[in-house]
Amino acid sequence: MSSLNLLFFVLIFTALPHPFVSKLEGIDVLLDRLDSKRVNSSVQESAAKAVLQRLLPTHVNSFQFKIVSKDVCGGSSCFLIDNYKRTSQNEPEITIKGTTAVEITSGLHWYIKYWCGAHVSWEKTGGFQIVSVPKPGSLPHVTDGGVKIQRPVPWNYYQNVVTSSYSYVWWEWERWEKEIDWMALQGINLPLAFNGQEAIWQKVFMNFNVTMEDLNDFFSGPAFLAWARMGNLHGWGGPLAQNWLNQQLVLQKKIVSRMLELGMTPVLPSFAGNVPAALKKIFPSANITRLGDWNTVDRNPRWCCTYLLDPTDPLFVEIGEAFIKQQILEYGDVTDIYNCDTFNENTPPTNDTNYISSLGAAVYKAMSEGDKDAVWLMQGWLFYSDSAFWKPPQMKALLHSVPLGKMIVLDLFADVKPIWRTSSQFYGAPYVWCMLHNFGGNIEMYGILDSIASGPVDARVSENSTMVGVGMCMEGIEQNPVVYELMSEMAFRNEKVQVLEWLKTYAHRRYGKAVPEVEATWEILYHTVYNCTDGIADHNTDFIVKFPDWDPSLLSGSAISKRDQMHALHALPGPRRFLSEENSDMPQAHLWYSNQELIKGLKLFLNAGNALAGCATYRYDLVDITRQALSKLANQVYMDAVIAFQHKDASAFNIHSQKFLQLIKDIDELLASNDNFLLGTWLESAKKLATNPSEMIQVRTASIFLL
Repeated sequence: MSSLNLLFFVLIFTALPHPFVSKLEGIDVLLDRLDSKRVNSSVQESAAKAVLQRLLPTHVNSFQFKIVSKDVCGGSSCFLIDNYKRTSQNEPEITIKGTTAVEITSGLHWYIKYWCGAHVSWEKTGGFQIVSVPKPGSLPHVTDGGVKIQRPVPWNYYQNVVTSSYSYVWWEWERWEKEIDWMALQGINLPLAFNGQEAIWQKVFMNFNVTMEDLNDFFSGPAFLAWARMGNLHGWGGPLAQNWLNQQLVLQKKIVSRMLELGMTPVLPSFAGNVPAALKKIFPSANITRLGDWNTVDRNPRWCCTYLLDPTDPLFVEIGEAFIKQQILEYGDVTDIYNCDTFNENTPPTNDTNYISSLGAAVYKAMSEGDKDAVWLMQGWLFYSDSAFWKPPQMKALLHSVPLGKMIVLDLFADVKPIWRTSSQFYGAPYVWCMLHNFGGNIEMYGILDSIASGPVDARVSENSTMVGVGMCMEGIEQNPVVYELMSEMAFRNEKVQVLEWLKTYAHRRYGKAVPEVEATWEILYHTVYNCTDGIADHNTDFIVKFPDWDPSLLSGSAISKRDQMHALHALPGPRRFLSEENSDMPQAHLWYSNQELIKGLKLFLNAGNALAGCATYRYDLVDITRQALSKLANQVYMDAVIAFQHKDASAFNIHSQKFLQLIKDIDELLASNDNFLLGTWLESAKKLATNPSEMIQVRTASIFLL
């Protein structure tokens, strides 16, 4: 065994997990019930083989895949990698067994990573590096006796309710197939499946005498559906064409079908209470209220202030039941887990605990009337974003409003602000430790690798832990691949990862060879961009990507009050603004490391160019690191211009202003060198879905607005 393979071997066996034993009421029953819904073994084995065919078509006969029972894995989910006992050259070389197809593909990924030095990432972030995989007939052997890797917790969750709008709104099946392959290789077994729900709602609401004209005011346009679904806005960017509704439902059926073939459990939507305005007229006695504004355009009621049906109203259960049953009619009995976020960035009308408890019970009743075995999956974002409202009594009232085990909470921001620590493990409710990481699909090199490498383990081994999974809940995908590879591995890691050692193997895998300058660069990246410990929630607040909404002349006069100064800095409404300090008159871009250190790393990375010529992953990272360094440099140049303006130094102001404008041009030219950073790819994917001129205008406008 080579020294590199020996290092891989040591890394793996220091992370071998122990079997997960459910101590939570109802979770073990749920797991058994979900297992009973899975497609048969031969279908799963074929699906796993198809993933291999798309990933390594030359090696399709080099592996044998087999589904095994959980008894082989001590009662939990696992994969096993072993050498195939060959008697001829035509037989497989490696056997991978798993309790589901996802386990098998996870084992495949683990093998090609740690024995073949390969790398898998999103196509947009450089794609696959599989040059290092030996030719068929020469695959490395694993140790005698094989390798068994068990999940320490049952679930690996994926997606945020807004990812659909920030990242994959314009995807067709070809792109979705690649994403599901990526999910399967990363071990994701509990993905959100939100596509096509407007077509379901169309059928449900029309049965309640709501017209298509009413729904045109209710549904937003394609790019803004995530916020319409949450009741934050309505009608904006619409209406939805019937072609879109039909197309998305067909796509959803393909997505759900592929997830099932791979042994995944899709999480489907449920009714959160958001209803068309017309329903208030159709059911005048129903308890329907209008919500407040959520950062919409000019607080215009044409777009803002949606209508919410109170969960305690009998009509709520009736609609919720109809929606669940319509989904079952369309997709079959494919899951028992449903997402619902009734008050995601919308505060309840009262903090009365009895009301909140009845609200939760009604939401769950609407699910369970449609599916008697329903389990409510809820994003825990509200407990962080609206912590002033959700005090312990209110949290307990909601979490205890359903039978124990019938609600699973996503600790959405656990990588930075873990709620499990301050809520006594969500007061006994099972939860998933999640990494949020990305806001708004912003492109920014950022992460907290140490938190990812240790946080899930700390949560799982803590006293009275109710953790049942790990998850990735980013708002936008296709960025920072190192963060998502490490987070995916935590679904199979029982012990904390030594990040610096892991990064050495990561760099080798990502570029296909060991290059000293690259290893040194990644050590610098670990200590700088991937070591953000200041707890700031939002990122990419660089001035270069902000609207020119601040007038520095307002800060020049001594007669201007402190309040007026801060108002000038915070000219745009909403929670995501310039980051500024209360004791400063100047806007502050977020910088948590030395940009000079990053530039030092960039120089090292550039020096490795000759050794990595033609490597797509290297080219992507080179552009990304350079963009990061130039953006932070632009922040300082901008501030120099502001200071020169305030000092009335016209010469210095002109010099710094020209530097800032030149940096914009430089970054634009840099990003144009790699089509993964181009606006045009996003616009073209939107236009491809349009079937007539009016749809073409709509998707073009919507895609630009979303950006």
